[in-house]
Amino acid sequence: MTAAATESEILTVARQQVLEEGTGLSQEQVLDVLRLGDEHIPALLSLAHDVRMRWCGPEVEVEGIVSVKTGGCPEDCHFCSQSGRFPTPVRAAWLDIPGLVKAAAETAATGATEFCIVAAVRGPDARLMSQVRDGIKAIRDSGNDIQIACSLGMLTQEQVDELVDMGVHRYNHNLETARSHFPDVVTTHTWEERWETLRMVRDAGMEVCSGGIIGMGESLEQRAEFAVQLAELDPHEVPMNFLIPQPGTPYESFDIVEGKDALRVVAAFRLAMPKTMLRFAGGRELTLGDLGAEQGILGGVNAIIVGNYLTNLGRPAQQDLDMLSDLKMPIKALSDSL
Repeated sequence: MTAAATESEILTVARQQVLEEGTGLSQEQVLDVLRLGDEHIPALLSLAHDVRMRWCGPEVEVEGIVSVKTGGCPEDCHFCSQSGRFPTPVRAAWLDIPGLVKAAAETAATGATEFCIVAAVRGPDARLMSQVRDGIKAIRDSGNDIQIACSLGMLTQEQVDELVDMGVHRYNHNLETARSHFPDVVTTHTWEERWETLRMVRDAGMEVCSGGIIGMGESLEQRAEFAVQLAELDPHEVPMNFLIPQPGTPYESFDIVEGKDALRVVAAFRLAMPKTMLRFAGGRELTLGDLGAEQGILGGVNAIIVGNYLTNLGRPAQQDLDMLSDLKMPIKALSDSL
């Protein structure tokens, strides 16, 4: 059998297994997809889109994020400009309650249905938990019924229960990369510690949001490993980030992921997790450009962060909303439970 025939067979098997049966690809199968030649990318993206449409539908969830505590983090995540261990331009700062309410209102005004409160910490202390509680109450008192998610680092069981009591419906804590690669990316805590937080979140009834960053020196084999580890976690949402090399971090000189490789990863992750919300997040503008955003939405992605990220500028929110309108992709409505 020729190499070309073998590659065609990979897509044929994936179509039957994932599109028709709804069963995600195995680690070996994901690796086969990641190794597909450039000439197969259009067919791969088309299949990923078909899978998304069949198992998730046409709706796109739009989210805005805001950092309530920026910079000064004690952890040494090598990609992160918010680590206090690296000489980056980011300085520690807190957002007050009125600022949080304003950010939530601005997010809702874009048409977003999700607002995520983020803090650069190892895990929340009593001060941060109190501020999040007061912030959520103030947002609700303002009449804003946008769904609220949080990303506050590693949690204790007591903190998980507190967030549930506050009405937080989804918790983000990225695994970041494959288990085998994690020690090369972070040394101040373990992959297993992150997994344990996510387990508690899931058991408490909150939606689990966990993804990572592509382009941190991982191999294709480790990208495939990461995809199936996320699938095993069975998250409600997987944010797809692409490394933005940050000045002052150990990864400041890393190359940007090439657009074709980024699209291959997006499609491969969709085929590994056919029923999961796959969200475009940081680095997509740098890696894919304006056209790439559209290709991703038509290649398996069904959620998107609009506006700016934590320490990096994104595209104007209206630009993404216009793109969704042009593609006839409806924005997901607020949960009926609200």
